[in-house]
Parts: sequence; structure tokens; C-alpha cells
Amino acid sequence: MSLENQKNNAIAFYKMAYLGNPREAVNLYVGDEYIQHNPDVADGLDGFIAYFERMQKEYPNKSIEFVRCISEGNLVALHTHQTWPEEDQYVTMDFFRFDENGKICEHWDSIQQIPKSSANPNSMY
Repeated sequence: MSLENQKNNAIAFYKMAYLGNPREAVNLYVGDEYIQHNPDVADGLDGFIAYFERMQKEYPNKSIEFVRCISEGNLVALHTHQTWPEEDQYVTMDFFRFDENGKICEHWDSIQQIPKSSANPNSMY
């Protein structure tokens, strides 16, 4: 699979799951194994689906913007801007590993709430 295809698939997978259809995202983009490193999400496919289904029910009006996407070897990194209810905003960095069949098989992330003020004039993007 080309680096560009990996990038497109990582974005499509994350967007589909985040916006409320994690089961279809898993069916289309994930292999037989899914190793989860986020401590708030149970390991495996069922844990991923349950987490994002719950997020959709609790926060149906959340939104996501993909700021950057970098692909190297079998890894894709996504830099996103998330907006949640009450205008809570987060910067996230997600990393996905693809297996030999071009399917997502592992995930790491880092999430930080965007503060109301900053010691510098630069955005987090």
C-alpha cells in the first residue's frame, strides 16, 4: 500500500469512527488484530467500537479537523483539532500502524486540552 493510501485510510477510519460509525470504520480499515495503547479504551476491536459508540451518544455534536497527516513506512501520524460541547477544544496526535495487508492494527495517541491562554502567541497547530 502506498504512503498516500495509508494516509487517506487513516483519515477516513478516524473520521468515520469519530463521527459515529466505528463499526463500519473497523469493517473497512482494520485487520484481524487491533492493539490499543490509549488507557481509556479497551484493547481490541470491541473495545474500540464500544468507546466510539458511547462518545457518539454522549457527544453527538463534536467535530474534528485534520490539520496534518504524515506517513512513513507502515506508520501514519494524524494531528487533529477537536471541538467538543461547551467549546472545549483539544489537540490530538494519533499514530496508527498498518499490517502487511494494508489494514490498521495498532494505535497510540496523545491528547491535550487547548488552554484559554498561552505564554506565547503561537497556536498549537
